[in-house]
Amino acid sequence: MKKDRFLVYDTSDEKFLISGPRSLPLSQRPRERLIKFGAETLSDRDLLAILLNTGVKGKNVSTLAEELLNRLEQDKEIPPVKELIRLTGVGESKAAAVAAMLEFGRRRWGMTGAKITSPGDIFTTVRHYADRRQERFICLSLNGAHEVLAVRVVTIGLVNRTIIHPREVFADPISDRSCAICVAHNHPSGELQPSPEDDEVTSTLWKAAKILGIRFLDHIIFSAKAYLSYSQTGRLPRES
Repeated sequence: MKKDRFLVYDTSDEKFLISGPRSLPLSQRPRERLIKFGAETLSDRDLLAILLNTGVKGKNVSTLAEELLNRLEQDKEIPPVKELIRLTGVGESKAAAVAAMLEFGRRRWGMTGAKITSPGDIFTTVRHYADRRQERFICLSLNGAHEVLAVRVVTIGLVNRTIIHPREVFADPISDRSCAICVAHNHPSGELQPSPEDDEVTSTLWKAAKILGIRFLDHIIFSAKAYLSYSQTGRLPRES
């Protein structure tokens, strides 16, 4: 059914680029199709056209989105705003919106498939949570190659304390068929020294993982600029 939608509402022709979305019947325009059928049915260009919202004199939003898409596909990383605004019609406001959207998407979903080889990789994955005023306890589900299957916030705690139970931590990794997990939480105070509660939670989760046959690779405590790794500092329980 989705294939038919793409065929019926194909907007890749030259006329569409010249005339823009307004050349189409209302029901076939990108925003209306997104609302009715979902974002996954739109092309990359149409998604960018919705984000940009308007074009500029001499360049409609469809053409602008096409040029922006070509520019984005040249880079493996998210281009800085100063690079995006070099495109005629993309001012600071549009460039900032695009950069923010791309970075938010990367933080939420882009780490899927990334490989965790060290505590630093965990930190890179979760460090954008460091500015939260409450603790976030985060679990990374990994496959047998230690590639990220999912990153989830398990609990949100009080200012400096969060309550963790193994059933909340392991419910999703079990559904993911995870072979391993890493956990992490931010300390809003910036102090990285583990508390007795942190040690207790780590020990409990390590024991639960062993029973479930899931490897417990690490627990990191992090701030915006640094982290402490239980595995790196020899704080994980030892195999008996």
